[in-house]
Amino acid sequence: MDSSAPPLTSDCPIAGTLASLLRESRQELTKQWLDRINERVAIVPNRIFPSEELLDHVPLLIDGIASYLENPAAEVSADAPVVAKAMELGALRHAQGFDAYEILKEYEILGGILFTFFIRAVNAVDGPCEKGDLMACSARLFRAVTIIQQATMTDFLRLANEQVGERENRLRAFNRMVSHEIKNRLGAVLGASGMLQEAPDLAAPERSRMVGIIARNAREMTTTVERIIELSQLEKDARQHRHVRLPQAVKEAVRQMREAARSAKVEVRVGSIPTDIEVDAAVVEVCLTNYLSNAIKYADRSGPGSRVEITGEVETGESGTREIVIRVTDNGMGVPTEKRERLFERFFRAHDDISAIEGTGLGLSIVRDTAESHGGRTWAEFPEKGSVFILALPLRREGDPGVPS
Repeated sequence: MDSSAPPLTSDCPIAGTLASLLRESRQELTKQWLDRINERVAIVPNRIFPSEELLDHVPLLIDGIASYLENPAAEVSADAPVVAKAMELGALRHAQGFDAYEILKEYEILGGILFTFFIRAVNAVDGPCEKGDLMACSARLFRAVTIIQQATMTDFLRLANEQVGERENRLRAFNRMVSHEIKNRLGAVLGASGMLQEAPDLAAPERSRMVGIIARNAREMTTTVERIIELSQLEKDARQHRHVRLPQAVKEAVRQMREAARSAKVEVRVGSIPTDIEVDAAVVEVCLTNYLSNAIKYADRSGPGSRVEITGEVETGESGTREIVIRVTDNGMGVPTEKRERLFERFFRAHDDISAIEGTGLGLSIVRDTAESHGGRTWAEFPEKGSVFILALPLRREGDPGVPS
């Protein structure tokens, strides 16, 4: 026990009784904790602890707290079984896409449930007990919950740091590729402009071709810089992000692409979308504008009418968590079968053989990185005609009346 912990006595006459009551009520307390967590996060109840083994962790955590309450000499140490169970819970929450605040709140809820139980139990127990003894018991309860919380956070943060390291490696690779891309574009611009300067009497067709090279590469560099700015904005502290209802984020993404769609004669429709889902506006808008941009660029203009439709619904994901799944469906050119596996790679273009369609090959990789950094995922499906690009993000909360509409 560290020296900053309050002095605890082990001879409170009701400590043993309180510990026994805590053990007897552990199933009821587990259910209360489960219900309270489910009120805050949109996970199917049987997926909050998605196995009997994990569900059994919670009574074991309460047993560990009871033992420490009964005997402060039985310190909740780093190698105690109860700490191992708490660390497994941290790994689970990381896999489910929780953030640190949600885990802290989870244990705040547990602490509140246990202290409420403690107060009721003390009032129901007969027997002499000094106020100092009651304060010591309260301190033991608080300390035990804190140690278990720290164990959960330790494993969660270890996994989160590994994820950050992986993202940093990907970022370094991304920077190398972007530098190479811009260098090549600048080389083309300088080469074409040098030709124009050195040959003022260049024939009109060749002059036009050089001007086209300059304009095309300048536009591509502009698009690359815009994509990088998008990524930098998404790296801001999540607390600075704006949370809105899903229809509002979809509406904004459609507004941003309105002129491009109009110029390409592509109709953008918004189909059925849940109205009570709260989302990170920046995440959804960046992903949808990139999906829409691709659908517009690769529209099949040989058909009767080009269109894109955005729909959304709540589904149960691969890990059992509830997700908001947004689909962007088009009737465009589709993607060749042999190129579909690489769609979300950086700088990959499925239709690089069509010179009239400009692009950097960064859009879909930005969607993938953005979704994964928020616990989500992306993929594409290919019906007989066109494509369906999909964004799935873990549902945190829904039906929150405090969210602006």
